[in-house]
Amino acid sequence: MLETIEQPELTLFIDKVEKHLDSVVEHGSDQELFIASYLQGHFAVMAGQSQVQHMTKVSQLDQLMHTSLSQAFANDELVSDDQTQVWNLWHSFLN
Repeated sequence: MLETIEQPELTLFIDKVEKHLDSVVEHGSDQELFIASYLQGHFAVMAGQSQVQHMTKVSQLDQLMHTSLSQAFANDELVSDDQTQVWNLWHSFLN
């Protein structure tokens, strides 16, 4: 009999976010694709970092993302409207 192994909360969350961001490529507008691609770049690095650091909680990854995005935006990487859209997309995953 096979045992079901429960995946950690963070692993399930990472999978959910990656699937959503991948789906934007197929179904999103040019602007949605831009925002999702930008977020995906930060997310890939921070999700990898969370695994290296053996994190298990979404709140820990959220802190990494908040730091990463805040630093990027402090360097004026995106215009204000695009920054808002990136934050909104990120927060949509947390709700």
